Parts: sequence; structure tokens; C-alpha cells
Amino acid sequence: MLSRHCKIVNMKIYTKYGDTGKTCLANGKKVWKNDMRVNAYGTVDELNSILGLTQCEIIDKNAKSILLKIQNDLFTLCLDLAYPIEEEKKTKKVNRITKDMITCIENYIDEYESRLPSLETFILPSGKKGASFSHLARTVCRRAEREVVALSRKFCINKNCIVYLNRLSDFLFVLSRSENYISHTPEIAWKK
Repeated sequence: MLSRHCKIVNMKIYTKYGDTGKTCLANGKKVWKNDMRVNAYGTVDELNSILGLTQCEIIDKNAKSILLKIQNDLFTLCLDLAYPIEEEKKTKKVNRITKDMITCIENYIDEYESRLPSLETFILPSGKKGASFSHLARTVCRRAEREVVALSRKFCINKNCIVYLNRLSDFLFVLSRSENYISHTPEIAWKK
């Protein structure tokens, strides 16, 4: 996804470069396609695609614009992961996930949560299509977070990436609840 030095000018869709199982990070370093870093930003890319699908199905028009902003943030997050921090000093400044982006997600959580009844039990991931897609996105977000945490244990990364994904999964949970709430779809409690 971000492996051609992030330059998209008359780029061909197929280059045959990856036919050997290798790709390039944003700094040009060649790595295997199953490299930890590639897995991490690949899962973030998968999450971004699911958010595009979620956006098609949700009822809340304001949430559609929020998801669009988040999708843009996720491109930044992919670049952040694809461009090793230790390389940044050698070249140009790279767009990275910031504390302001995290605060923005926290504000969305607070705004949406304030409209919802409090939870008294665990709920099953279900409901209307938009809510269900939001739950699916939440689980992929959690997987992306696990992969980024694993990456952070081996390499120096921007710690804001982990925090952003953690908050985003919380927002997607609240969004799924909100979708069911505004469509008068009851939440299904977990039966112990």
C-alpha cells in the first residue's frame, strides 16, 4: 500500500516488484511481505476498508463524516508504521499520529456515550447492519492494535499509534451501540 516511497504519480497498478515476496517500506528498505511492520500496517489498511463498508451502512450522518476523518487518520497511521522512526532524522519529517488525533477520538467517544443508556452487562456484537459492521471493525482494530504492540516490542515506533488504535476500538464499540439505539434495535445481553 505505502511501499513506493509514498509517491503516487502515474503509478502502474502492477509493477511485478512484489513477485518475489518482497516489498519496500516507505524509506525504501526491502523487507519480506510477512514482515512484522508490513503485517501491522496491512491490518490497519484492512480496518480502513471495513470502515469504508461501515460508512455505507450506518444511519447516523454525522458518524459518516467522523469515519471519513478516521479513514484519513488511518492512512497517516499506515505511513507512521511504514516509515521507521530512526530513519526520520536522516530524511524529511513524516506525518505521524499525534496526541491531538487521540484527543479527537476521545471527544467522539464522550459525545456518543453521553447519548446512550449505561451498560449493565456484556452485550453480543449484533444489531442493525451498520452496528454489526462497526463491531467487525472494532475486532479488526483490536487485531491491528495487537500487531502494533508486537511491533513496538521489537522496534522503536510512535507510541501514539497504539493509543490511537485503543481509543478507536472504544469509539467503534460506542458507535455500534449508538446505531442500534437510534434505530430502536435492542441490545442482546450475554447470557452467562
